[in-house]
Parts: sequence; C-alpha cells; structure tokens
Amino acid sequence: MDSNCIFCKILNNEIPSKKIYEDGDFLAMLDIAPATKGHVLIVPKEHATTMSDLSDEKLSKILILAKKIIEAMKKVHGFTDYNIIQNNGRLAGQTVAHYHLHLIPRYSVDEVSLWSPHEDDPSVTEEMAEQVRKYL
Repeated sequence: MDSNCIFCKILNNEIPSKKIYEDGDFLAMLDIAPATKGHVLIVPKEHATTMSDLSDEKLSKILILAKKIIEAMKKVHGFTDYNIIQNNGRLAGQTVAHYHLHLIPRYSVDEVSLWSPHEDDPSVTEEMAEQVRKYL
C-alpha cells in the first residue's frame, strides 16, 4: 500500500466509495467522475502503478472479473456495447498512479469520444511491426 495513493486509501476504508464488488484481490466501485452512467473501476488491492507492475495471474483475474461485472451491468443498465480501458502513465491519461481498469457502458447518445484516428503510413507501420516482432 502507498499512503499517498487515493485508491490505497479507499482500499483501507479511509475514503468512502460506492463499492459494487470486493474479494481478496480486487475492489470494484463506481467512478466518481463517470464517462457514462454505470462507469466502474476495478482496482487491485496490491499497489501497482502500471500493468507492467502486476503479475500475469492478477492480470488474467482482472479480465475475468471485468467480464463478470460487465454481464451484471448489462442486466441493470440495458446496454450492449462497452469499453474496457486502462491507462499506463501520465502521458497515456493515467491520473491515479495505481493500476485500474475502467468499464464504461456505451449508450447511443453518450457523446464519449476516446480518440481520433490518424492516417496510417504503411512503410512506417511495417518497420514498427518488424522491430516489435524482434522482442516477442
């Protein structure tokens, strides 16, 4: 735990939250600044800043839990489409330095825009793909 981390404080019950699920590894709660109605955060109880800091086991478990929560949310909110988002680092939009997963229901009139696509340069894309393949 990190005593300066808002999510660690929530996990320690120092700050209230709208918990919807909790087990030995994770807490799921409603986001206090939701992108859409029903926006949920899943937070590991182990303090980790980014995805790279979590074990493969925890990463697998968090996606299985996300699926379970999304299926329950669909029944409550009536949506069919959703985003699962997580940001790694400040430049990627991470505002709390504790790994977390966003579950964002999508509605036909929600006006949420996640990014603007850019034109691809095939020669650059192929070079990048080749470079990455070397490390896999």
